[in-house]
Amino acid sequence: MTRNAFQILSPDQVTTSVIFASPHSGRDYPADLMTRTRLNALQVRSSEDAFVDRLFACAPDHGAPLICAQVPRAYVDMNRAADELDPAIVEGVRRKGHNPRITSGLGVIPRVVAGGMPIYTGKISFVEAEDRLARCWHPYHAALRRLLGQAHAAFGEAILIDCHSMPHEALDGVARNARRRPDVVIGDRFGASAAGDVVDRIEAAFSAAGLNVVRNAPFAGAYMTQHYGRPARNQHAVQVEIDRSLYMDERRIEPLPEFDEIADMIRRVVGDIATLGRSSLPLAAE
Repeated sequence: MTRNAFQILSPDQVTTSVIFASPHSGRDYPADLMTRTRLNALQVRSSEDAFVDRLFACAPDHGAPLICAQVPRAYVDMNRAADELDPAIVEGVRRKGHNPRITSGLGVIPRVVAGGMPIYTGKISFVEAEDRLARCWHPYHAALRRLLGQAHAAFGEAILIDCHSMPHEALDGVARNARRRPDVVIGDRFGASAAGDVVDRIEAAFSAAGLNVVRNAPFAGAYMTQHYGRPARNQHAVQVEIDRSLYMDERRIEPLPEFDEIADMIRRVVGDIATLGRSSLPLAAE
């Protein structure tokens, strides 16, 4: 059994329309996963956005909530749609056209972790898959919707910062065509999930901290940005991917000695982004 599927770190007073989310940093590995996986303790963590929740834990200090998954991505992927079920791992599911995420084994109940390593030796039942979604996915997204609704009611807008980390090697192709290797990739689904001025301010916050930023390549955003990004309704969603090698030993999944230095850098970034959500005064009570 899992404990809480997520936690919310809340400020004493919300002073910004910005909400930070870390859907892939969960590290509470349930027994029903660990007793059935063919992977060792490090391998099963290889697709985890390790320590991203710690990097952004300062959000409440800047008046913004942070919602973090507690269960790991290898168990339930919060950044997928609930119906992205993989027939190769969930019994009784029929394939519904071509979905590249499902095909690659990265549906809402993942079949593989990083490097395409299979998690299980066989399939899980449809009942088990639905139970995981009921206990983990649906409560997480219900809580996120509440946070977005509260921000919109208070400020007339909501800005979701979807926080992730990326393997250093994921940037090899981008690095070959750039004078400086990117540290951060910002994804706005090529302008579909957030207004341009919002994305510009977020990019400027990372750049001001000395980080090299690119947009939408190789990561433009997944379910979070696609589903929650509605700029025409003043609801913006931006995905942020940070190079893991800046702050962690990717092989051992341990923080580097420089972790606190990078965390201080991210603290300044978070403060700048939170200021973006204070551009409008809170709406007066009726």
